Amino acid sequence: MANILVVDDELGIRDLLSEILNDEGHSVDVAENATQARSARQSGSYDLILLDIWMPDTDGVSLLKEWAMAGTLTIPVIMMSGHATIDTAVEATRIGAFSFLEKPITMQKLLKAVEQGLARSPGTQQPAAAPADAAAGQQTAAAAGGNSAQPVVSAISVADQLPLSHQGFNLDRPLREARDGFEKAYFEFHLAREGGSMTRVAEKTGLERTHLYRKLRQLGVDLGRNKRNA
Repeated sequence: MANILVVDDELGIRDLLSEILNDEGHSVDVAENATQARSARQSGSYDLILLDIWMPDTDGVSLLKEWAMAGTLTIPVIMMSGHATIDTAVEATRIGAFSFLEKPITMQKLLKAVEQGLARSPGTQQPAAAPADAAAGQQTAAAAGGNSAQPVVSAISVADQLPLSHQGFNLDRPLREARDGFEKAYFEFHLAREGGSMTRVAEKTGLERTHLYRKLRQLGVDLGRNKRNA
């Protein structure tokens, strides 16, 4: 869908963001410092950049300013930091950053910021009018015409028949939000059942411990609370 460059000096952050964005169908390159980011931009074409502020060689704000002064700040840049002040975020926005994400970054906030950034990117195309809209219009027209031989059932009436209260999940949400809600409930259930033991939860869910920790932080699962409840 889009070519994205992730610039962060933390390997875990680079891996996590790459994994999420790859799952969404994007092509992702990574850089661990400003030097690699400069090289990546010279050799590749990107639709959006995720840029960490605190890096060992050149900080993200200085790199952003460098691109702006050189006239190469032509694509959306989303700044990331877990320690930046409001003044830093304001400065980055003034220079030309599209938006700012505070670490730890949840999947929902990441994907929303990326989606909004790509909508502003000159290198990406907006999807054409959804065929579903036309289909819906045809169904409405058929219903208005009184075609009793082939009754039209609206999406709303079908959704109303789903046992939402029994399932405990609100299905009338975007897929990403519904998926996050389910995964959070899933891991909280296993943490409670295993008494907060990360080793046993990792075995039960089939995940590596490091990946499990990243997933729980990403979903905002309160490990301390689960241990207290256990």
